[in-house]
This record gives sequence, C-alpha cells and structure tokens, in this order.
Amino acid sequence: MLAAAGRGSWPRRGSQHDTGYGPFVEFTILMELFSVPLSNASIKICVSFDITWDAVVFAPSMTPSAERVEVVSGRRGTMIAAISLVTLVAGGCSSGGDTRQGGDATKAAQLTISPANGTRKVAPNLPVTVKVAGGTLSRVTVTPAKGRPAPGVLTADGLSWRTTRNLRPATTYTVTAQATSADGKPVGSRTSFTTLTPERRLESGMSPLDGETVGVGMPIQLFLSEPVNGKSNRAAVERALEVTMSKPVEGAWSWINSREVDFRPRDYWPSGEKVRVVARLTGLKAGKGLWGTKDRTLDFTVGPRHITKVSAASHKAKVTSDGKLVRTIPVSLGKPGDDSYSGTMIAQEKSATTIMDSATIGKPGEYRIKTKWNVRMTYSGTFFHAAPWSTGAQGNSNVSHGCVNASPENAKWFFNFTNRGDVIQVSGTSRQVPFGSGPTPWAKSWTDWLAGSALGKSVNGSGVSAPAPAATP
Repeated sequence: MLAAAGRGSWPRRGSQHDTGYGPFVEFTILMELFSVPLSNASIKICVSFDITWDAVVFAPSMTPSAERVEVVSGRRGTMIAAISLVTLVAGGCSSGGDTRQGGDATKAAQLTISPANGTRKVAPNLPVTVKVAGGTLSRVTVTPAKGRPAPGVLTADGLSWRTTRNLRPATTYTVTAQATSADGKPVGSRTSFTTLTPERRLESGMSPLDGETVGVGMPIQLFLSEPVNGKSNRAAVERALEVTMSKPVEGAWSWINSREVDFRPRDYWPSGEKVRVVARLTGLKAGKGLWGTKDRTLDFTVGPRHITKVSAASHKAKVTSDGKLVRTIPVSLGKPGDDSYSGTMIAQEKSATTIMDSATIGKPGEYRIKTKWNVRMTYSGTFFHAAPWSTGAQGNSNVSHGCVNASPENAKWFFNFTNRGDVIQVSGTSRQVPFGSGPTPWAKSWTDWLAGSALGKSVNGSGVSAPAPAATP
C-alpha cells in the first residue's frame, strides 16, 4: 500500500522567505511494506519519506533518519528530509511522530528581513535588518543597482545584521541573505525594496579646495543648497560631519546662517596638519521632505604659520613665518571716514588683477580702477593690494578708502608669499571687522563660536566629541 500526503505552492511576492527562485513542493510518502494480523490489532511495517524541493540548490532532498519521522513546515530555501526505516504502530501507519524520548524535531533556519520584500518609499535613514532563528547568518549584502553595497555589521552571535550608514534616496536595493541551520543545512533569501524620492534634495559644496595647502587660520566651510532650520535638523547635519587630523586638536562647528556651517580649531591649526573632512549627507533628513543625496570628502594640508600684523598707528605690516619676522612693509590704511577694519582676518582669496569699483560699497562714481596683487580680507571689499598712487603716504599716513595699500613690489611679494587662510591682524582703527563678512571665524571668541553649534560641544581630531572644557574667551 502506498499513501502520499503533501502540499505545493508558489509563494506570494512579498513573503519574507521569498528567494525569487521559483516554487517549492513539500510532501510525505507513507509506504506500507506488510501487515501482520493479530487477535485484537495488527502490526504494520511502514516507511515514511518527507521530501522538500530545495529552492536554493534546485533539487529534491530525501535523507534517511533511523530515529524519527517529521514533516517540517514548508519554507522556500529549506532542505529537510527524513526517513523512518521501520515504524511499528497498532491500527495503521502515520507520519510526523518523533520516536526519540524527549527529542526535538530539527527545524530549518528562518530568515526575517526588514524592510519587507517589495516595500516602496522606504526612509533612507531606516536601517536594513536581517535576523535568523534556528541558525546563524553567514553572509548579507544590501546592494543598489549601481554602486557599492551598503556597509553593515553582524552581531557576535551571528543572529542579526544591520546597515551602519544611510541609504541613497530614490534607489532600489536588493538584500541577499545566507544562513546555516543548526543541522548544517544552508538557507537563503532574497528581497528588494525602494527608498523614497525626496521632495527637496540637499546638495553641498566645501572649502578649502580638495588638495589645497592653506594657512593656519583657514576654516572648513560647508555650503548647503537648501536652508536647514531648527536645532534638531542642524544637529543632525553636524552629527554627519567628520573631521580627522594628523595632529588632533580641539575644534567645533558653528552655523554662520541657515545654508552654511563652518569648522575652526579652538586655536590656529598646527603647521603641517593634514585634515580630512567627510560630510555623510547621503540619506540624511534635514527638514520636512529634505534629504541629503551625496556624501562629500575633502583633504587639505596646513602650510607654514604665516601671521601678518598691520598697525594703523605705525603704518607698517610685519610679516612672520613660523614665528620669525621675514619682512616689514610700509602701508597706508583707510583715511578718516573710510577707516579700515581692525580684528583678526584671513586671506580669503587672491586675484592678480581686480577692478575696484566704489559702486560695490554704495558710493558709485567715486572711483573705478584696476589694481594688482590683490589679497582679499573681507567680502565687503577690504584688500591688501598694490597702490602705486599712494607710495608717498605708505609708512607715514592713512589715505586709502579702507584697504591696506602697499607698493607694487611689496604687494607682489606679499601676494606670492600668502596662502588662503593666512592670518592678517589689523589694529589701531575705529571699527571692528563684522562677523560673517566672508570667512571670519576669528572675529568671534571661542565661547561665542561654540554657542553657534547645534550640538553645543567641540570635537577632537578623531571626529568625536571632546570633553567640554571650561569656557574661555
């Protein structure tokens, strides 16, 4: 006598065990070999086969087991079979019994993947998780159609895995998970999902330039394409920014406005410092419907410690390199009513030739002249530049419209000597440089600078939070 009981199915898309490989079939065959009639009962000798079509290796499996007969709940991607060579029962043959006293049936490992297969509009900052029951994970990948797999980490016990970085918006990812059941049999699953398309995209730019050598006063500037408002959103941006240094020093991020956040060290950068900045903005939520789409990386080097001290009283600029005086330049600063700014500024940019136009400072028609060897100190129009028309006043009186005038020879030397970010300190005038007139990080005290951070704390050279120091100006 031969009896068969079984089931077959084509799993619905979206099942957490859907591997995408096709249908599976699981069934049991009971084979009665012979029957011995007794006075009150009969003894039947039976053979039972449990067979599951293997969705991973595409083959049926039928492995003998002299100890038990078990029908295991069907799951695609499992491979379990058992055969009972002889089962003695009174009254008939049956399947599914465990002939071991106290023995547990062998179970196939079960994989759970989140987000579920076919899910759409997944938030990019939602971690992908893979968990296994009845086994251990051996390999997990989360891969977009184009690009590298998302990084992730497996727990020490091998029972769960999760992504460690945000995902890209508007991207379809495929999750492939492999595990091993407690009995050593392999289990696999494959799913896919798609992340949401942002209503608004957060793009970015950075300064200094990648590979640039800068002065010891140069800040790191992150420019954003959309305004980021609210302390929690700004804090999320700051947490996504990493600064690592070859010579770790304390520093902090500070918001200049809703579209710019800058980093400066507490004191000037050490000479020779190598700095890497990583803005991990991919998948970052920075406001309602606002998501970052791309990471940015910047490497730069800090050059010699160039500090120039300009005195309106002495009409001289003393230029030092690594603490040594290398040149004293006669200069002329702003005349009364056009006073130059005092304070600590930096060389923001350099231009060999510039048109100086009084219209840019609200005085159209007063002057419009081409100048040479220009080093910008503020966005409002303060430069250190060549002024051949005022050489007679340089070193003895202030006659400019607010710039620092020097002879063509001295101005050219200073232009060639100076790196962006070199420090220029001006003293002895009636007004202070305003914060925000271009990169002016040293116009604020350290306490005020730190107050501009949404996180309210500094970081060290490893990109992590530094212990909060006592506040000092």
